Amino acid sequence: MTRPVLPRAIAVGAVLVLVCQPVVSANAAENLLSYNKPTTTSSIENASFAGNYAVDGNAATRWASAEGSDPEWISVDLGGPAAITKVKLSWEAAYASEYRIQTSSDGSSWSDVKSVTGSDGTVDEHAGLSVAGRYVRIYGTKRGTPYGYSLWELEVYGSRTGGGDVDPPTAPSGLRVTSSTSDSVALAWDPASDNVGVTGYEILRNGNVVGTATTTTFTDSGLASGTSFTYTVRARDAAGNLSAASAPIQGATQPGSSTGTVLVVAGDIAKPELPGEHTKTAALIAGIKPSYVLTVGDNQYDNGTISEFRSYYDKTWGRFKSITKPTPGNHEWYDKLKGYKAYFGSIATPQGKPYYSYDIGDFHFVALDSDPLTDGITGEQLTWLRQDLARNQKACVVGYWHHPRFNSGKYGDDKTIAPFWNELLKVRADVVFSGHDHHYERIKPLNSSGRVDEANGLRSAIVGIGGDSLYTQIKPREGVEKSFAKHGVMKLVLNGKSYSWEIIGTDGTTLDKAGPYTCR
Repeated sequence: MTRPVLPRAIAVGAVLVLVCQPVVSANAAENLLSYNKPTTTSSIENASFAGNYAVDGNAATRWASAEGSDPEWISVDLGGPAAITKVKLSWEAAYASEYRIQTSSDGSSWSDVKSVTGSDGTVDEHAGLSVAGRYVRIYGTKRGTPYGYSLWELEVYGSRTGGGDVDPPTAPSGLRVTSSTSDSVALAWDPASDNVGVTGYEILRNGNVVGTATTTTFTDSGLASGTSFTYTVRARDAAGNLSAASAPIQGATQPGSSTGTVLVVAGDIAKPELPGEHTKTAALIAGIKPSYVLTVGDNQYDNGTISEFRSYYDKTWGRFKSITKPTPGNHEWYDKLKGYKAYFGSIATPQGKPYYSYDIGDFHFVALDSDPLTDGITGEQLTWLRQDLARNQKACVVGYWHHPRFNSGKYGDDKTIAPFWNELLKVRADVVFSGHDHHYERIKPLNSSGRVDEANGLRSAIVGIGGDSLYTQIKPREGVEKSFAKHGVMKLVLNGKSYSWEIIGTDGTTLDKAGPYTCR
């Protein structure tokens, strides 16, 4: 089961009950103590969700317990006695509505520090603690969903006490970008100091550890072009003590070889139960800074009502509404497009219908409504499409809508979309983008029968990776060049009479590249 990352916002509505707080020094330095420390769990869903993934500093990995049982727990060994000042829990969609924070000196006898009731998941941050212990346990007593318990990150802050080297290095300073290319950013920083000696550094991109170095330089590679990132660096000593993070800096890759108009394309976006991934894909858009955003349907789940749009989509992708060129999906039609039209207004119906066309440079775009609840595929919309394509004077033609005509995913090929596909074939259109299946797929030019025809066929891509849970049932059909189930967006670049794209994952890396293709 795929459960995406939740946003980093402090949970509200939780009732915190102070149970026991042994007094320790309130002036101790606050450092991250739990990073990559040993964990023990009551259970795991499978080996892909082991306890160590909750303390690895990676917001894309997680611990998950066995489903459907209470209680379940995860504990972390801090490596020695510690003064604990803060515990931060980043819950996945399977969260605890009731749990206890516990400490122990031996990993056997536990004392309650706080009891939490009424948690709504997301991020719970328990600051101002003053407790001592070597072990910290999160003991879940009531699940917030029918699933199990799952944490993206369990972070324990404070300072080590007792014998041995317990002093962390100083935070690195002077972090800077020394150079960049279209897919890499080179960094350098001034060395940290330590009472014994610094053994290495950890480099974080957008809050996640992406590499280590034994020197004061690092090159972050495999990145999306023309995109900005936030970097910090931490120092570590031989005893495993970890410094605070350096001051953050912004670094950006250079634009790719194509320097034309930049667009973002994706669909299947805002799910109320899974707010984290569309928060991350929206952050990608902010980094890309496109001229336009194209959506390929199912912008808002579950029913596309105006209240849902305002509560979820508007808080993430809504920042780009003024440059958005949307299309509806079947979930918007559950509300008969009322919420969709109320939210987007004339942006969604610039020509009075939920289908329309527009030009960008040498490109003519047709945005269609593929849901079977409309009369469009065999009626008014198809007539409009023929007339619109007949009037077009642009060299390049792009179509986009929700349901893919040809598809290796869960729903397979959709014959009801054939009229759209065939009309675009007649005018030798260049490419079609769709969603509906929650994966990415790049397909060679296909004819009306779905066979590869490089000379006369129509190229296509499925980009249903904008935020909802992913579908992994992919059995590549004829013509598939690349496919995977990972969240992200398409960065589409128009340059004269050619186009290319990159698929950018939520960690900022490039998952696929296509083109440049010359318009026909």
